[in-house]
Amino acid sequence: MKKVFNPEVEVVYAHDVISFAREMKYFEGKDADFSFSDTYAPVDFGAARFSEARVWSFFKNINKDMWAYQDYAKGHNLSHRMPLYIKPDRKLNAKDLMQNMRDHYEGTDLDMTTDMGAGPHALPYRWRPLTWKYEGKTYFNERAIGTQQTGFSFVAQMRSWLPNAIGGVYWFAVDDASTCVYTPLYAGLEKCPETFAENNGDMLNYSSTSAFWAFNKVSNFAYLRYDVMSKDIIKVQQELEDMFIANVATVDAKANELLAVSPEKANEYLTEYSVSNANAVTERWNRLFEYLLVKYMDGNIKQEKNGKFIYNEHNNGTPASVSNPQYPDWWKKMLIEQTGDKLEYRGGESH
Repeated sequence: MKKVFNPEVEVVYAHDVISFAREMKYFEGKDADFSFSDTYAPVDFGAARFSEARVWSFFKNINKDMWAYQDYAKGHNLSHRMPLYIKPDRKLNAKDLMQNMRDHYEGTDLDMTTDMGAGPHALPYRWRPLTWKYEGKTYFNERAIGTQQTGFSFVAQMRSWLPNAIGGVYWFAVDDASTCVYTPLYAGLEKCPETFAENNGDMLNYSSTSAFWAFNKVSNFAYLRYDVMSKDIIKVQQELEDMFIANVATVDAKANELLAVSPEKANEYLTEYSVSNANAVTERWNRLFEYLLVKYMDGNIKQEKNGKFIYNEHNNGTPASVSNPQYPDWWKKMLIEQTGDKLEYRGGESH
């Protein structure tokens, strides 16, 4: 049933909210001065830094004027409230929303990849708890949009000009949004893909056909050397998502043709398309894990050409010379400051 906006009902509802606030002694004053946020959820430092900052980071990616509210997002100027909603600088598409789900404050003062907490491999995550204490003071970890604790996320694409079975596309993904793949599930599908199905593994039982476990294998392995592994992951991620997005027009057209003949046939087609994509993505992610394991085993990085690993000149199952990227200088400096001359090399020629 379509909801129709009724001004009289909305006014009555707003009046009830204000009356309740007065009754509970949350608010005193004129109706015109009432603020739902200030009354029921006053913004303090924690609310700004842990919640509002995530909204701000999304907003500033789509409207350049929102950069002016960085002081508010940091919790340093709570009177400089950012707008409740904004108009993007341009029309957004599904891809824009997917990419913004992967934000870790990159390029801002809150960038999680640049401080010591990121380690030598620029990891944009911090493990729980959110707040911690040291020498009597409380500190915290940033809470970004992209987080390792994500169970699933989605982008809902609702196109009212198309028939219901075709117009709704649910771009669904499991695990960390930064290393996930948003897979299109059409509204007309009639069964759940095996890889997303209930009882296909759980938090304590691994399943090789579960998308949850496939994506967690890849992301958790990547957390060890995020700066290098994430590049390989993002390459495959973007290839798949771009392919799915490019296919939308073709799938829509085919489904529309079938719908004119038989709604059942159209739903069958959309089900097959959605299910096969979900299962194929999980299979691809399992193979990606195998690739990453081979490439980055024991801290070495193996050479490859055109997607194939290179053997040495003897071709005896041994790889060609491997690379060992250096730790960053800031990390070396901290290690030396902590250990003094303990690790200083005092032999002959260094290796």
